[in-house]
Amino acid sequence: MAFEAILFDCDGVLVDSEIIYVEVEREHLARIGLHYGLDEYMNKFQGLGSTDFWAALDKDHRAIGKGPLPETFGPELDAATMERIDRELSEIAGIKQLLEAHEGPRAVASSSRLHRLIHKLQHTGLYDYFEPHIYSGEQVSNGKPAPDLFLLAAEKLGVDPAATLVVEDSSNGVKAGLAAGMTVWGFVGGGHSHGGHTEQLLEAGAHKVVESHSNMAELLSSEAPA
Repeated sequence: MAFEAILFDCDGVLVDSEIIYVEVEREHLARIGLHYGLDEYMNKFQGLGSTDFWAALDKDHRAIGKGPLPETFGPELDAATMERIDRELSEIAGIKQLLEAHEGPRAVASSSRLHRLIHKLQHTGLYDYFEPHIYSGEQVSNGKPAPDLFLLAAEKLGVDPAATLVVEDSSNGVKAGLAAGMTVWGFVGGGHSHGGHTEQLLEAGAHKVVESHSNMAELLSSEAPA
């Protein structure tokens, strides 16, 4: 089928930020006694909205007998993350070529806080490809894996969710797209992709998994009407 619109997650799909987030977060969490294996961490936290992410960390910190997260943890983590984002962030290879070739409606639908989302898109030169259709988990009541964010983006674009494609790199994002009644393609072309990533996305329900944006461009071309 030809899709009416494409909804892109941002981190790990448009920009190669997920590898930065994961490295900084796991390092800082280990300092306060929270140790997660990479697969465990990705499966549990990747794609969660900010509120759910912090609530889950606080619950795990209490579970090891250390009480609530330290008040300084959030600000220190944010500062360390943004320092690396500003120094290292780049777009995922091939995304600009794909966006140049794609003529239909599209939007960004990301769990990132809106000001951070805009900053990352501007920093990598992707902002103008999507503006004004840039939507954050802050704008809905329930973050991924709930469908709210994707349904908001489809409503703003004026497209049928059933004819919309979601591109996601996380299990929670895949589940959100499916809950919205959309076709979901998993994406494993980011620097954070790891052994088992493809299987993880397929297990979450992704209709197919693509390895790169050039791969996705080929698949989109094959989906287009003759």
